[in-house]
Amino acid sequence: MAGGKVKNRWLIALGAVGIHISIGSVYAWSNFTGPLGEEFGWSSQQVQLTFSIAILFLGLSAAFLGWFVEKYGPRIAGITSAVLFGVGVFGSGFAIQLESLWALYFFYGVLGGIGLGVGYIAPVSTLVKWFPDRRGLATGMAIMGFGFAAAIASPVMDWLIGTAGIAMTFFVLGVSYFAIMILSSLYLSRPPEGWTPKGFNPEEKKDVKSQDLANIRAKEALKTKRFYYLWIMLFINITCGIAVISAAKPLAENTVGMGTAAAATLVGVMGVFNGLGRIGWASASDYMGRSNTYIIFFALQIPLFMLLPVTTSVTLFVVFFGVIYTCYGGGFATLPAFIGDLFGTKELGAIHGYILTAWAAAGLAGPQFAAIMNDVTGSYANSMVYFGALFILALIVSVLTKVDIRKKQSIMREEQNQRRNV
Repeated sequence: MAGGKVKNRWLIALGAVGIHISIGSVYAWSNFTGPLGEEFGWSSQQVQLTFSIAILFLGLSAAFLGWFVEKYGPRIAGITSAVLFGVGVFGSGFAIQLESLWALYFFYGVLGGIGLGVGYIAPVSTLVKWFPDRRGLATGMAIMGFGFAAAIASPVMDWLIGTAGIAMTFFVLGVSYFAIMILSSLYLSRPPEGWTPKGFNPEEKKDVKSQDLANIRAKEALKTKRFYYLWIMLFINITCGIAVISAAKPLAENTVGMGTAAAATLVGVMGVFNGLGRIGWASASDYMGRSNTYIIFFALQIPLFMLLPVTTSVTLFVVFFGVIYTCYGGGFATLPAFIGDLFGTKELGAIHGYILTAWAAAGLAGPQFAAIMNDVTGSYANSMVYFGALFILALIVSVLTKVDIRKKQSIMREEQNQRRNV
């Protein structure tokens, strides 16, 4: 490595967590649903559309601005995210003062959503490069922040809304998130060319199983089966997971007879499982292998979704929900490391962005399907069986991915042997 002081990669990880804890507050949007409806007479559907627009633009901006992250680097991308998300949240306060739902859609949904997408992928692709020895742990740490954010932001939002009003809450949050994200972004950078962590020797990765399958550009990745396998797996995991999350409270009340307060508490506690699943599963994938981890996700959730509608035990219901939440979060956190394994780190941010279009699609498909099933059959529980069937498809795709990986490794092994024999 050339001279010059190298940044502390754990502080880089801390900066990534700072960004994700800020943007992850989008999952606490439901705190505004009641107050906005009471103050302006807007319906729950109108208010909830703000969240849907934000998630839609998160997926779209992650997909189409991945090149921006790769070209200008994580610091510029992080600062851009801070400006867009900070202005989006702060501007939502003006939308409230104007009593304009459309202005809220624009500031929080569109501007905030674009900031979400850029902020989501910027630190993750950087961490994979700083932690070649522990990719799963690194990405799990950052995306864990996104999972825990709602648990941190929710009580703060409730307190601010109650004491300062809705508009002032947006003003305070916008300034706070902007400051945290700017400070976090300023330390972000790619590792120097040729840098490796102490004690890690890339030459030791001569075993084909421990090598990346390729190191290609995003456009090349789009031509591979592996890219679409990952997209389908993420889409199904999010579609089913976000549907059960969106219906968690009525499911708990109607399936096992939980009271309203207990069901609300369950929803809050499950957010912790979401965060723990992100760091836990992603870290475990460093040892189990990424493809094996996804196979376990789907093999676990098939019976859990099938059993949820017929479960009468509160304890079992809570356990089932806890495991589902960990798998939901783990799917997000394990993905960037999986992308690195399959496609290398050359344009990881751009590839990650393309695959995250599955999030945008699933964010619309999952809750809508569960809501339609509830309207038609009178129960959210009836949709769980269909989601269980979807997981069977996801399991098949995950096995096909593993088979494809082994074929590629076999080709790499043959090429390696040929080079040795020359």
